[in-house]
Amino acid sequence: MTEQQLTEAAERLHEAVRTGRPCAPVRDLFAPGDVDGAYAVQRLNVARAQAAGARRVGRKIGLTSVAVQRQLGVDQPDVGTLFDSMAVGQDEPIAATRLLQPKIEAEVAFVLAVDLPDRPVTALDVLRATEFVLPALEVVDSRVAAWDITIVDTVADNASSGLFVLGTRPVSPGAIDLPAAPMRLDRDGVEVSAGAGAACLGDPVNAVVWLANTAQRLGDPLRGGELVLSGALGPMVPVTPGARYAATIGGLGTVRATFGEEGQ
Repeated sequence: MTEQQLTEAAERLHEAVRTGRPCAPVRDLFAPGDVDGAYAVQRLNVARAQAAGARRVGRKIGLTSVAVQRQLGVDQPDVGTLFDSMAVGQDEPIAATRLLQPKIEAEVAFVLAVDLPDRPVTALDVLRATEFVLPALEVVDSRVAAWDITIVDTVADNASSGLFVLGTRPVSPGAIDLPAAPMRLDRDGVEVSAGAGAACLGDPVNAVVWLANTAQRLGDPLRGGELVLSGALGPMVPVTPGARYAATIGGLGTVRATFGEEGQ
């Protein structure tokens, strides 16, 4: 990509945020499958957000579930940046005006106590570095109209990041069988998605290993204190305005999110 194409792609996505109107896909500005170019666009808008006062609190891994990959027509995970402004408390109403076309999914969140080593990272490294895990709800959002995305569109769009809600009962990652942990996501008490830890690259720990090694390759390794959203445990579902969602993950407990009515 030329500098002009990078800037144009970043500006198209930023304008969607500024105006509240989804934009056309940005893939027309990329060579087919240019994921590195897409990450360069992502970095431009991350830097813009930080210059405006946003504070990075961690990373998210997207597209770890085969079900979600099939939903969006992509074939590999991606990584995005989490900011403090994306955090929402349990039962804190989420205004519909904060989002463009949100979907929701249940995940395992990892909180890192120490930096990941500066070498190829293993599952043992991730377990040693993790202070605790929590149940999480990620509200994903796309600046691209109608979620008409390829891998380069979602990578450029900060991995379709939106908001996140964390549970409040920390658990040691060694205290539960994460791959076997069942997940149920309810909307107003009715099940709308189900899965298990194994849906996330076989084990949420595997997803964090992938992230750690990818972050190293991108020149931005994982550090102690960061939050990592490790990826969906089941299919994501569109958010219904005015609805209340609750995800229960075996061994981790329940996390809740509440949405305002449309237009509120």
